Amino acid sequence: MSATLKWDDYRLVLAIVESGSLSGAARRLGVNHATIFRRLGALEARAGTQCFERHGSGYVATPIGEMIAATARQMHLAVAGAERALMDSDTALTGTLRITTTDALLAHVLMPVLAEFRHAHPGLMIDTTTSAELHNLTRRDADVALRPTDHPPETLTGRELGRLRQAVYVSIDKGTDESIRWVGPDASMAYRSLEKWIKARGVDEQVDFRADSTLGMAVAVQAGLGQGVLPCYLAETMEGLVRVGDPIPELETGVWLLTHPDIRRTASISALFEMLIDRVRFE
Repeated sequence: MSATLKWDDYRLVLAIVESGSLSGAARRLGVNHATIFRRLGALEARAGTQCFERHGSGYVATPIGEMIAATARQMHLAVAGAERALMDSDTALTGTLRITTTDALLAHVLMPVLAEFRHAHPGLMIDTTTSAELHNLTRRDADVALRPTDHPPETLTGRELGRLRQAVYVSIDKGTDESIRWVGPDASMAYRSLEKWIKARGVDEQVDFRADSTLGMAVAVQAGLGQGVLPCYLAETMEGLVRVGDPIPELETGVWLLTHPDIRRTASISALFEMLIDRVRFE
């Protein structure tokens, strides 16, 4: 391969390798599917070789693709390390603070605190992203994460803010008849524990509506599209929902506030941690 690669080429190949598809890479890079397809074709034409083999299940990297992706990871880590070093030396509450969480936690837990935090520190730019994926804090895809998990990565540091309980909820207009159909998670959420619970309960064939986020499922239940398992902190604040039974023990999980240890003591992250620990509790 004699072509000279640009940084965007490395990012492109790494995004496809890590997501396994062009659509996944497009979401990660914030562009559309056609752009990824065109850029990959142009890269392979310049390189004179294929970076990926196309299969029905997705895109599998060739040895050349794997080499480019490995180099991209090293480059990304080097850049992130430099950014962390700069951030660690910063004592002013300025710059950009990247936060990753779920849509439900952002809307119903984080947003009021972030509004207060931003008002107190107007020099900061707050950048939030919501998805089911725990963004890589080592690569500085985000600086802070608020995530439901019982197994936070050992490479990160933080605090458990309490336990997230879940239960079955239904629209008050639908009653609690067991014949009511179900709302469930879309496969893209990779919500294995809930999928397992639904299957064990024997209602997987009764799921008529699926959403790719917790907030989407909650709104569907509220609209009367079926009963569904929702976090209690979320459902109890929504009008027109009634809980069916007790919280489900096997679906209870911790909620962790996390960051990378190299930047834990920076002014902006220390201030955010202090406010969140003071304001946010999951009982």
